[in-house]
Amino acid sequence: MREKWSRENQTLGQCSITAFLVQDIFGGKVYGIPREGGNFHCYNAVPRPEGGEFIFDLTSEQFGDEKLCYENNPEQFREVHFEKDEKRLRYEYLKAEVLKKMEEM
Repeated sequence: MREKWSRENQTLGQCSITAFLVQDIFGGKVYGIPREGGNFHCYNAVPRPEGGEFIFDLTSEQFGDEKLCYENNPEQFREVHFEKDEKRLRYEYLKAEVLKKMEEM
């Protein structure tokens, strides 16, 4: 995906990194929408106090106008997504930067 990344589409290839970082901060679960080639697009689900889940996807804009289905998708796990060192290192870098910014607040 690296060759398709651009300043106009900065969330391309960032879904699992972003979703697992959001999970670190807010809890909940990470789910994946099946994509071609056996990949998954990751998003978050956080429990609502009144029951049910609040679903949000901070990287959905990478798909433009495509309608994504957020129902009945499998839970995703960081151990699988971060098997590749490159992806794990990007996650660790982003997490460190976010924590720095949060400390400055």
